[in-house]
Amino acid sequence: MSPYHRGILETPVIVLHSTREHTHRSRQQNQDVLRKKKRAITARRQHLKSVMLQIAATELEKEAVAKEEEKANYLAEHCPPLHMPSSMQELQEFVKKLHTKVEEVDEERYDTEVKLQKTTKELEDLSQKLFDLRGKFKRPPLRRVRMSADAMLRALLGSKHKVCMDLRANLKQVKKEDSEKVFR
Repeated sequence: MSPYHRGILETPVIVLHSTREHTHRSRQQNQDVLRKKKRAITARRQHLKSVMLQIAATELEKEAVAKEEEKANYLAEHCPPLHMPSSMQELQEFVKKLHTKVEEVDEERYDTEVKLQKTTKELEDLSQKLFDLRGKFKRPPLRRVRMSADAMLRALLGSKHKVCMDLRANLKQVKKEDSEKVFR
């Protein structure tokens, strides 16, 4: 006898889940996996954003430092250090030099202003010519007008010439009998 018949061992119980429960569980597992992926993607995006912001901040700092250096170099080149002469004669010479530099800069400024005025005047003239060439107003699209031949001839030749044109007179006359033969 087998041990199952004696009652010593219980009969093995096989638990089968219904297909609905199985698909429901698999859907939940898939949704959990998708949620984890979304979290990972958003975390990665946030990390990338923070890294990009850090890089941008360092670039801005570098640009600011470069601008300051450029400004200092320009000032050192164009504005030499000021040393005040001790005697009156040296001071007068220094003032004369400053006046000559001011005059030079003033002449350059005047020249650039004149050039600017000239170019703006040329620009205005060219834009005016362009406006004249294009026409002052936008032309409306032309519409088709139905006209008879007589009205067209009157419009072309004027009202002095009396022309009557009967286009139907030149058409060929077709008899009913002939047309019935053609249709058969």
